[in-house]
Amino acid sequence: MTDTENKKTSPAIAAAIILVCAGLLLYFMPKLVMWISTYSPALAVAVGAVIVCGFFILFWIRSRFQKR
Repeated sequence: MTDTENKKTSPAIAAAIILVCAGLLLYFMPKLVMWISTYSPALAVAVGAVIVCGFFILFWIRSRFQKR
């Protein structure tokens, strides 16, 4: 594999890994939030918001570092 091919496929592989991990996290998020809500509803809301916002923040940070 040449260097130019590696530069083209590496970001695609990284994005695929991030999407799979985020998809799994979002799939199990309702059960996680419901479990946390037995202790504190406010904490459950905060955890849900962090998980959803974290997905977008991760891609935002990744795009900032790819520009360099």
